[in-house]
Amino acid sequence: MKEELKKQLKEKLDPVSYEVIVNKGTERPHSGEYNLNLKDGIYSCKACGEALFESGSKFDAGCGWPSFDQEIAEGKIKEVFDDSHGMRRVEVVCANCDGHLGHLFNDGPTETGLRYCVNSVSVDFEEA
Repeated sequence: MKEELKKQLKEKLDPVSYEVIVNKGTERPHSGEYNLNLKDGIYSCKACGEALFESGSKFDAGCGWPSFDQEIAEGKIKEVFDDSHGMRRVEVVCANCDGHLGHLFNDGPTETGLRYCVNSVSVDFEEA
């Protein structure tokens, strides 16, 4: 993420969102406002406003974070290898601004087999 954007986000975001989006932190499980959100709408990057996920791709994975089985359109999410915490995972970031969203796992229950595990504080929700 570019330094200029980091400065702008420091002023725009609350401290928890900044820590997660910019410093690749994680919100506590079961603490996010969108974990159990069942409303129809669009989830967008909190940093730049880019549309990322539709509510129709959201499912309850029981993990404590909002989970989706696909991005809203190809190329909206970038995948980056994450070797932190003694394991190899796939980090997902907004392709538009490089803001940290969460991680991607291959254990989803739908036909895609994917589970985009996303921090609520990384996204905004606009109800349909």
